[in-house]
Amino acid sequence: MKGAFGVSNFKPIIPIDESDIAAARALRIEFARFWSTAQGEPEDIYDQFIALTPMAPGIATRESVSDPGPGWWCEPAEANADRAILYLHGGGYVVGHAGAYRGFVSQITARTHVSIFALEYPLSTQASLPVALNLAVATLERLASRFTSVAVIGDSAGGGLSFATVLEARRKHIPVSALVALSPWTDFTFSGASARDMAVGDPLLDPAYLRDCAARYLGSANPADPRASPLFSADLKLLPPTLIQVGSDEILLDDSRRMAAAIAGAGGHAEIEVWQGMHHVFPLNIQLASARRSLDHAAAFLAKHWIK
Repeated sequence: MKGAFGVSNFKPIIPIDESDIAAARALRIEFARFWSTAQGEPEDIYDQFIALTPMAPGIATRESVSDPGPGWWCEPAEANADRAILYLHGGGYVVGHAGAYRGFVSQITARTHVSIFALEYPLSTQASLPVALNLAVATLERLASRFTSVAVIGDSAGGGLSFATVLEARRKHIPVSALVALSPWTDFTFSGASARDMAVGDPLLDPAYLRDCAARYLGSANPADPRASPLFSADLKLLPPTLIQVGSDEILLDDSRRMAAAIAGAGGHAEIEVWQGMHHVFPLNIQLASARRSLDHAAAFLAKHWIK
């Protein structure tokens, strides 16, 4: 089907690259070894895992304390001065720090030639909904006031937060060029079939763990609250052009498929790519050809939709 407004572009599943078949198997073994042997606090272990993505050559990083928010900039040598990207990281709202994502964000920076700000939002160990969302919206508003065109990218929980952030920003008439969501968590009610069907095969996520993360983040809010579960938002038509990338082997597969369908049903523009044999947020593992290709696709999508 054609990727126009009001139509969701459901492409055929993207076949696994032949070179990735053995590599993906080896990665699953490495995932099991890492998570079974790593020692330390959960936040530190998660950051060690994420920080395995190498820095892209020629990308500079610098920390920000408060302006446009707490976090880290990843900047190419010759950045487009009119454009910026807000990056919202994953970790189930319980773990994860922006600094650990510098390597991965640098890979996106190198492909887009745009400066990216990774926000250090408060985790649920510090504050529940809507504190992180409010900070993300305020940060996006500051970026939009300084750059002609701003896009948002997020992975996992950060993908869900990206949807909620952009929706709130658009209600405030803040311009957003595009949104890219990597394996987004969009449904805290766990009503998608893949949350059950893929529970055994998913090499990284466990439904019980996600339910615990959800409870921590929600506080007293309802699991179907659109601020946490953007799948249930009544305002999806407000979203800018959106690309969703997800692996075929993860429990959040239906969070992606149903989100794309819901955006299309609301009259928006959503494209979804399901990558065969891939795991949760597989673009982190750039040793895979599929990961590198997916990031190239994301950069090309953004290039088509920057606000002039």
